[in-house]
Amino acid sequence: MDIDYLLLLQNFRNGINDALTPFMEMLSLFAITYLMIIPAFIYWCVDKKSGLYSFASYTACVAVNAVVKLTCCIYRPWIRDARVLPAGDAITTATGYSFPSGHTMTAAPIYGSMAVSAWKKMRWISVLCIILIALTGFSRNYLGVHTPQDVLVGLTLGGLTLLGMSKVFRYLSGHPEKENIFIAAGILFGIAALVYISFKPYPMDYIDGVLLVDPEKMKVDAFGDIGIFIGFCISRFIEKTWVRFEPRFTKANLAAGLVGAVLTFFIIASLKAPCVALLGAQWGRLASDFIKILFIIAIWPAVMKAVLGKKEAEV
Repeated sequence: MDIDYLLLLQNFRNGINDALTPFMEMLSLFAITYLMIIPAFIYWCVDKKSGLYSFASYTACVAVNAVVKLTCCIYRPWIRDARVLPAGDAITTATGYSFPSGHTMTAAPIYGSMAVSAWKKMRWISVLCIILIALTGFSRNYLGVHTPQDVLVGLTLGGLTLLGMSKVFRYLSGHPEKENIFIAAGILFGIAALVYISFKPYPMDYIDGVLLVDPEKMKVDAFGDIGIFIGFCISRFIEKTWVRFEPRFTKANLAAGLVGAVLTFFIIASLKAPCVALLGAQWGRLASDFIKILFIIAIWPAVMKAVLGKKEAEV
């Protein structure tokens, strides 16, 4: 039934000459690459706690996704059934195993956390975020790179992560001295996850003497996702211990946030290639994603505090 659904969408795509394919590709690409810039700006300039909630939920979700993907090792739809022909460039960007959908598990916690934070004051933003979660998940089916099960489980895990993280934040608001315990537990989980996915057995299926899916290539995204989670834990410890910045909704702070957003864009777009060239695909991906989250959570807030604090002192 899942393959039949993808074939139905494929026939619809063909019938409209792929008119919607660029839009669906844009939704998917934005969710997995540049969406994090929005909560970064919120974290720097508007509401630190809301930004942290977004990043805690997002980084935990993608780490869980990495472990689940490399545990289940479900092949992509076009490997399971040659009739499925992914649209556009989707087949080249859909790396890793299929289950659950990584794009959905990125969109759900980030859009979802923003929906939760905005619900009381700006409900239209919450509604828009919910629509974007649904559209991002659907885009993965529409492009032929994920089954409905992949997306539904991704949405479920994303929702559970949001709920669990809200309880953690509620607990820590009354017991801030316990945060280091959660940070240490997160780092240990990330290390254990890296060891697990590095040494667990993987399916080694061959067709005509050719390995169907190379597990070493499948690990690359997982190393990056776990690197993001470990990076968040370490960055949060650094920021709360030594930086301790507080966002201000001022023109200077907003300008600094926009500069940080531009720098984050260039880090996302350009850092991965040199890291991979230096360290190899898996560890290079981990390093680039680690640095990316370190910049957002600790480095740029430290720069903002140093520069803007100095200017305020001069005034």
